[in-house]
Amino acid sequence: MKTIERDVFGSFLSSFVLAFLVLSFVLTIGLLVQIVGFIMDGVPMSLVGEFCLVSLPETLQWSMPLSLLVSSVLVFSRLSADSEISAMRACGINILSVMKWPVLFGALCTLLGFWVNNEIVPRGHEVRRTLKAKVSVKTGLSVLEPGRIIDDFPKVKMYFGRKSGNWVYDLAVLDYSNPKVDRLITADKALVRQNGADIDFELYHMTVDPVDEKRMTMARANRFVYSMKNVIKDSEYTKRVKDYRFFETLERIRGMADFAAKVKGGGKMDQKRRDMVMRELSCHRVELNKRFVFAMASICFVLIGAPLGIRSQRRESTVGMAISLAVSLGYYVIVILMLSCEEMYGIHPECLIWLPVAVCLALAARLIRRHL
Repeated sequence: MKTIERDVFGSFLSSFVLAFLVLSFVLTIGLLVQIVGFIMDGVPMSLVGEFCLVSLPETLQWSMPLSLLVSSVLVFSRLSADSEISAMRACGINILSVMKWPVLFGALCTLLGFWVNNEIVPRGHEVRRTLKAKVSVKTGLSVLEPGRIIDDFPKVKMYFGRKSGNWVYDLAVLDYSNPKVDRLITADKALVRQNGADIDFELYHMTVDPVDEKRMTMARANRFVYSMKNVIKDSEYTKRVKDYRFFETLERIRGMADFAAKVKGGGKMDQKRRDMVMRELSCHRVELNKRFVFAMASICFVLIGAPLGIRSQRRESTVGMAISLAVSLGYYVIVILMLSCEEMYGIHPECLIWLPVAVCLALAARLIRRHL
């Protein structure tokens, strides 16, 4: 009996390691491309190394559960296809005893996932975003991504479609450093240079609307130099919801819950403040529960993958794999859906986000009972 358990777990473990390496490589392809881009842009290797150290562990929250799912389906489908499951039943061996060590390994990965998702991943979010300010001091806009709104600098927001070296294209800058007027500056392309704590943009084919508080009209120019003053020196990173670790998140949740309870039933202004606090409180609750749900995927996928593999016959192994992938896709789709509703505190998304765990455990219990 122990020999069978050892052989099954050995096959499971070797399949897990192989699947983990493959999935980790696939999930880090985008990261590797980004790292190569940093090196080509002249980002210091010390900052590139720090970026790698904080970014690579984040792939564990995806690669570890998916590897457990793939290895469970592959190992138990092979046992079923070779009629070893039937032989075990004929000898009076309980299938649960064969699943024991893979399930325990999945539980261990779940505990590891709790720690990674609550300590490593939040720290990675914070350090990676803070690195943008560090790299800005040394290399200008090297780590600022094109195709998104950049609000890392004080009193300025910007967007650019693409970049090549120190050139950025399709640039749009919202400058609200002047308290009397906000200015929108656009340019077909711009050469970016750093001048101490300032960032200078040499704009080509630019427009500015308005010119200033005295001339509320739009102006055009073929070439114009625009400077962002003291943005590097003053740039500071403000923590976001994903950056808080476990105990920090709990502390913020308690504080916001106490504040919401104090202003409940107050005037119109208090109700607006409470609504804002409740939305932020819901975001923190959803984020905290999301980390646990992601970690629970490890044990859930083992419990589902094993009976799905047993159901697969020799000619239906791809069907079992397709079903398991559909289960994993549905699991994460529901989580992502709840994340999109994180501010809708009236529907309690922090509770609904546990729905895929409940469904997986119920489905696993039914499938395992059928194969006892």
